[in-house]
Amino acid sequence: MEQPSDPKKRKGGLTLVLSLATLIAAFGSSFQYGYNVSALNSPSELMKQFYNETHHSRTGEFLESVSLTLLWSVTVSMFPFGGFLGSLLVGPLVNKLGRKGALLFNNIFSIVPAILMGCSKVAKTFELIIVSRLLVGICAGVSSNVVPMYLGELAPKHLRGALGVVPQLFITVGILVAQLVGLRNALANDQGWPILLGLTGVPAALQLLLLPLFPESPRYLLIQKRDEDAARKALQRLRGWDDVAEDIEEIRQEDQAEKVAGSMSVWALFGLRALRWQLISIVVLMGGQQLSGVNAIYYYADQIYLSAGVKANDVQYVTVGTGAVNVFMTICTVFVVEFWGRRRLLLLGFSTCFLACVVLTVALVLQDQLTWMPYISIACIIIYVIGHAVGPSPIPALLITEVFLQSSRPAAYMVGGSVHWLSNFTVGLVFPFIQEGLGAYSFIIFAVICLLTTIYIALIIPETKNKTFIEINQTFAKMNKVSAIPSESQEMAELPSSTSM
Repeated sequence: MEQPSDPKKRKGGLTLVLSLATLIAAFGSSFQYGYNVSALNSPSELMKQFYNETHHSRTGEFLESVSLTLLWSVTVSMFPFGGFLGSLLVGPLVNKLGRKGALLFNNIFSIVPAILMGCSKVAKTFELIIVSRLLVGICAGVSSNVVPMYLGELAPKHLRGALGVVPQLFITVGILVAQLVGLRNALANDQGWPILLGLTGVPAALQLLLLPLFPESPRYLLIQKRDEDAARKALQRLRGWDDVAEDIEEIRQEDQAEKVAGSMSVWALFGLRALRWQLISIVVLMGGQQLSGVNAIYYYADQIYLSAGVKANDVQYVTVGTGAVNVFMTICTVFVVEFWGRRRLLLLGFSTCFLACVVLTVALVLQDQLTWMPYISIACIIIYVIGHAVGPSPIPALLITEVFLQSSRPAAYMVGGSVHWLSNFTVGLVFPFIQEGLGAYSFIIFAVICLLTTIYIALIIPETKNKTFIEINQTFAKMNKVSAIPSESQEMAELPSSTSM
């Protein structure tokens, strides 16, 4: 194995093993998360028709409008509800099976529902779709937390930001692919929609075949499994050279910083003063990410495009264009996150979303008075998507890996993931009523949330780029007014009586 003598050369390389592990983990998990977010949009009317026809074949009667709407709402909302359940599984899975093991196990929640959804029309059973949406939601809830954790623990500190954004990139690619295969002349037709839903199992099957060839998280192997030899071999493969003593020492320092080995419960996490500002920050960022209105923007987009004069048949292509902008900006974020830093991107992203929501509100109020206002609305949607792709979408999950150490990281992802999915579920459930009640002024609520989140970031969130986990921990220790690396007795004294999952 190569042994570079130049430290700069040693620091700079992205090895083939690390690159492929990143791509396979993100494609097999994050891609299908994004795919399932968007997969129901295009074939929704065809699927409602299938629900109606299935009910008619059973009872001889068609569903009433309210009943059909309720069934469809349940189908859609099962995904974020499953995501919440999946978030609760993260801690037990990553502590029992490891990061890689959790991802491999998680493929069950993708392959099984993919088969069920693909067979639902032949079986004339729409209940299979509803159950499957719950299962793919669980898959997304696990993967949206485990993939950033896995990649953050594989990457050297100077690549941690770039690799940490890759999962979000694959989420946006998944959304775009679902939009493309969901075009009416592709799979969004009477015969094609079961195939469209079933395709989600393909990335999972590939990950199940390929991910076992790549290393487990060295941090998990050394800190939780106490297998230094396995951790050393994993690091050697990931770094591309034999001398990984510096990496081993960094992991040991992290281990010493949190002597409570193995796992920490969510209850213990809330009770530990040394993690107070980290926990508050993650709740604010994950809540702000979803409550800032990103799903509402997508929900409202088609109506705005139509009001701007876009033909009904062409709206699907404009939507694909918006998805492409999202992918492009996330790619840009991958390349700039290590130069601009996490904090700057969060500030830029949330403030851009704030301004876009304010101007969009004005444009929607005036669109009937001024003929050119609908075009301002379209511009606001695109600017909002750009702002969200730069910071609010990719950075919060990356920060969970960076601001928590090994023993508290799984519980932190459970908290962050739960906030993410409950906020997602709430917006999906409540926004139609907000829209009905407030109309064009709906986006003022999201503007306020974006502004408050921006202020919090400016006052509280430190920069974490190119810092070790211990250095980040020391920064927060000053904010929490505790010693940077507490002794075992100090930490045990602060913990509630139960520290197990």
